[in-house]
Amino acid sequence: MKAIGYTQALPITEAESLLDIELPQPLAEGRDLLVQVKAIAVNPVDYKIRQRAPAEEGQYKVIGWDAVGEVVATGPDVTGFQPGDTVYYAGDVTRPGCNAEYQLVDERIVGHKPKSLSDADAAALPLTTITAWELLFEHLELARQAPGASASSDDVLLVVGAAGGVGSILIQLAKTLTGATVIATASREASRNWVKDLGADVVVDHGEPLKPQIDALIDAGRIEAVTHVASLNATDRYFESYVDVLVPFGRIAFIDDPAALDVMKIKPKSLSLHIEFMFARSMHQSRDMQAQHELLEQVADLVDRGYIRTTTGKHLGRINAENLKAAHAELESGRAVGKIVLEGF
Repeated sequence: MKAIGYTQALPITEAESLLDIELPQPLAEGRDLLVQVKAIAVNPVDYKIRQRAPAEEGQYKVIGWDAVGEVVATGPDVTGFQPGDTVYYAGDVTRPGCNAEYQLVDERIVGHKPKSLSDADAAALPLTTITAWELLFEHLELARQAPGASASSDDVLLVVGAAGGVGSILIQLAKTLTGATVIATASREASRNWVKDLGADVVVDHGEPLKPQIDALIDAGRIEAVTHVASLNATDRYFESYVDVLVPFGRIAFIDDPAALDVMKIKPKSLSLHIEFMFARSMHQSRDMQAQHELLEQVADLVDRGYIRTTTGKHLGRINAENLKAAHAELESGRAVGKIVLEGF
């Protein structure tokens, strides 16, 4: 089968950072689905692993954790899917990724693709959807309500780095399934317009100090005090601002990799701090792995009912080394808006 892989952890500018290769097609066993990959999306985890983790001696490493494809075979223990099903999923970071024509994935972390989306637009969703859902409802513990309910709550959610892949779906989930007021951060005009269009109630500039901007919005009666923070990048840079703007017993959840945080600064307000890592369930074969299947099914339904839209920002063409290099380079620049997708081998 065709695949894109590498042997050495190299900068994306190096010719061998990603290579077009041929590999044997895998066989489905246990609860695995064998999926023929139709479309993929690219995430920061892709380039972080490419930069840091070389392949095992004599092997190629295949990465990629966002895919849509057709189930072509199932292991003997599979109960929820059958050949011919079209599915979407993020997969398991400890197994070969979706930058290949065929991939094995455990059925418990797979959902049926939203029927109303193209393969490429659906591929933009899984990893960021799981991340955003777990962050909002398992870590921040925002109260859920029925889709489309008009009741507002006292919750005020600050989303830092809101125009990226996770922020783009998190804003939509928060506005669809909670009564929270959503404050999004964005600095460029394109990203400000993007988050407003996704439903953010107000937008502040993360290039400027956050507290004065938020205080001005509170003084103007546009928002109440911040109760929750979703920190999607630069957590170490903004951590003190989170402590300043949050109410006592507020919650912070982050997804990035800060080198260090002075966590004792949260003690005077009795704040709580949470780390979201969407691969934790699959990596450790947790007893509730099925939760990711269930949330993907719920989000597919929300998409098909018109509550959630794709977060595709750019389609870079076919799945090959050249186009994947371009996707990695754009993500590494920090200027991507929404998700980058590729489609077809």
